[in-house]
Amino acid sequence: MRKEISRKLGIIFIPILIFIVMKLLWFSYRKKYHFIDDPIEEQCLAVTWHSELLISPQVYKKLRKKQKTSAIIAQHYDGELIARTLSFLGIEALRGSSRRGARAVLIAAINALKNGFSVMITPDGPKGPRYSMSDGAVSLALRSNLPIMVVNYKADSYWQLKSWDKFVIPKPFATLDIYHQVIHLNNLEKDNAKETLLKHMLTYPL
Repeated sequence: MRKEISRKLGIIFIPILIFIVMKLLWFSYRKKYHFIDDPIEEQCLAVTWHSELLISPQVYKKLRKKQKTSAIIAQHYDGELIARTLSFLGIEALRGSSRRGARAVLIAAINALKNGFSVMITPDGPKGPRYSMSDGAVSLALRSNLPIMVVNYKADSYWQLKSWDKFVIPKPFATLDIYHQVIHLNNLEKDNAKETLLKHMLTYPL
């Protein structure tokens, strides 16, 4: 009973604290943007590694303030914390993952795309392995013919957690080199498309 109450309170208050810390850190960073490709205004799929989730959604919303956006987020307690935190950035949650509720969330993502939303995905989430490439982003890109916006970054000073994804937290006042790419997978077979996207995403990992 006590654990259940604690989790319910955590779902209410932890995302608020995470968001406040995210924004305070964000404003402290010195940011250098490297546009490998020109920024796109139209609807897209946005991908980033799970370890870079502290920074990448904030980069995405800075570059695409007016774009309606949803994100595929896993169906577990940590996923609920992430979903509520991203809601403060104006990003709606599509609940599911490559392991649980995959079909349902794929349908939800397709419907979101049909309604003009861009969709954010972490190809190696929710449990890895780190820097692995699931089918989700590629399948949606091939089905929708939308471009993929890839955001990576490097920090000159950071903490790294001992989690499976080695989650990265740049230290206050660190310098961030932020890399923006736009990938088109049109007319590729799924395996080739996964290989192509993985190659681009590994060009600038931390």
